[in-house]
Formats: sequence, structure tokens, C-alpha cells
Amino acid sequence: MLRRPIAIVAALILFAEACAVVLINWVLGELADSQHMSMAGIDPHAISTGAWVAGALFGIFLAVCGIVLLLMGIRDRAPGRVARITLIACAVVHGVLGALTVGLVGWPAFGYLMVVLALLVHVLLAYVKERPEPEPEDGGAAGGAPAAA
Repeated sequence: MLRRPIAIVAALILFAEACAVVLINWVLGELADSQHMSMAGIDPHAISTGAWVAGALFGIFLAVCGIVLLLMGIRDRAPGRVARITLIACAVVHGVLGALTVGLVGWPAFGYLMVVLALLVHVLLAYVKERPEPEPEDGGAAGGAPAAA
């Protein structure tokens, strides 16, 4: 099955995306700081600091999701509850960002985000915890009658 390589590829893509997000927000923060940009009277330093903090937090989130995917690919085991919720949140974020990027950035960015979303959904569906089958309560006797000794 291809679930291990897909989980590892998705992890590598999320690591690259985390680096890109941090880099882009760092550049935006530097530009806002050097040009003394202000919105609605907010201090320009606050805008640049906000861009840096937002980029760092989102980069950490994507890196954590990448680590979860990498561990899933290496161990070939389903994630726990918290890890699964983290990956679902990552998939939702990619879906919402994909919807926003169609109009703001363009179709190539939308396509990239949808590929990442598809990888996340595939990994979440491929690593489903298997539930044990319940054992019969009657001890295996047919017809519901107690077994004769």
C-alpha cells in the first residue's frame, strides 16, 4: 500500500511550506518596518512584530503537522486523538486558504493547496484505527441454548 510514502511526502511538503510561510512573513514584517507602514493608526512596529509572530506560529503549526505525518509514515500506525485533530485542523486550514487564494493569488496557488489538502485527507483516511470485532456473548453455542458438557 502507498500510505507510508504518501505520509512521508506530505510531511516533507508541510516542512517546506512551514519554511516558506516563515520566510514570507519575515519579509513582509521587514517591509512594513522599513517603510513605516501603518493601518488605522496602529504603530508600524506593532504591524511588523505581528507579521513575524503570525509567521512563526503558523510555521510551528505546519512543522508540528509535518512531524506527526513523518512519525505516521515511519511507524506505519494511526495517530492518536490529538494528532488526528491537529491534522484535521491543518486540512481545514488548507481548504479555507485554498478558497481564498483563488481570487487573491490565482489558480496555481489554489492547485498547490488542494494537492496538500488531498494528501492530508488521504493520510487521514488511510490510517484509520481498526476496531476489534465484538465476541459473541453466548459462548459460541448455536440457537441460544447453553452448550452441553
